[in-house]
Amino acid sequence: MASNSSREVMPPRVAVIGAGLSGLVLARSLSVSGFPVKVFDKGRGLAGRMSTRHRDGGTFDHGAQYFTARDPEFQRTVRTWLERGIVEEWHGRFGSLAHGRVTPETRGPMRYVGVPGMSAVAQGVASGVDVRTGVRVEQVRREGEAWALTSETGEALGTFDVVVAAVPAPQAVALLSASPALVARAAEARMEPCWAVMASFDAPVSLPLDGVFVKDSPLSWAARDSSKPGRPPGERWVLHATPEFTREHLEETPEAVAPLLVGAFARASGLELSPRQVVAHRWRYARAEPALSEGALFDAELRLGACGDWCAGSRVEGAFLSGMALSRKIALLQR
Repeated sequence: MASNSSREVMPPRVAVIGAGLSGLVLARSLSVSGFPVKVFDKGRGLAGRMSTRHRDGGTFDHGAQYFTARDPEFQRTVRTWLERGIVEEWHGRFGSLAHGRVTPETRGPMRYVGVPGMSAVAQGVASGVDVRTGVRVEQVRREGEAWALTSETGEALGTFDVVVAAVPAPQAVALLSASPALVARAAEARMEPCWAVMASFDAPVSLPLDGVFVKDSPLSWAARDSSKPGRPPGERWVLHATPEFTREHLEETPEAVAPLLVGAFARASGLELSPRQVVAHRWRYARAEPALSEGALFDAELRLGACGDWCAGSRVEGAFLSGMALSRKIALLQR
């Protein structure tokens, strides 16, 4: 009979709350290493702020617009995504816009987008990962040496050895309540909101740019979304409001906000704009200002942690690096 010391040690069971890029990167990394991982997300689909909306016969990247790759580890991963065909380079025309004056970008970073939408990146990462959508985790409760998760409907979701909150910082605070130190650190990450508008046009908008940083306006960004590779034909634009405008209009309806931002785009461009269809979406937690510097949060004794772009810089790259950083911390539990 085998002794207890010779028995194989089973890897910890991990629950990841949130199916944005950071949570999926973490889950995939641990799954490949042999950890049993289950991901829960309250949404109907994956990707979080990298999601793609389908409307009016076309698609809109209404959250993250593109990403760059500076970190060597992320650069290597992006190369594999390019080889798999889930991302491509966006060779658009970029620049700034203020009061009708266009200033083209003379030199900028290589920009990448998911194909056929930004959500393709998250879907590719999620391949082989056990993900359950449409479930909001309401309670994370300690039961002996394990964690018991319960949904908002009272459904028992299982017990796990490790729990990770891969959600925006304000939402992570409630899930990390067993660790006052983690709560205090997560509360330091302030997240700014953003109203986004998706507008379809019957004719091309006569602006000589595809991606525009807008100055002196309620808008911060405007993009000809249909100029990205792999997109359906048509003329579709995504407009992002400034944090200041969004905070001022945070609780207004999408129907009230949409025309305000289309009007702001018309004033900034000096063009008459008549969209065929326009829809607004509010991102209550869009960007961390400032983001934390740890990369990820983890209490090894409680086996409780958090990851997200708010831990490692408010970019797609930051979300990826945060998920990888936490996967390394959790992997140490097996040693």
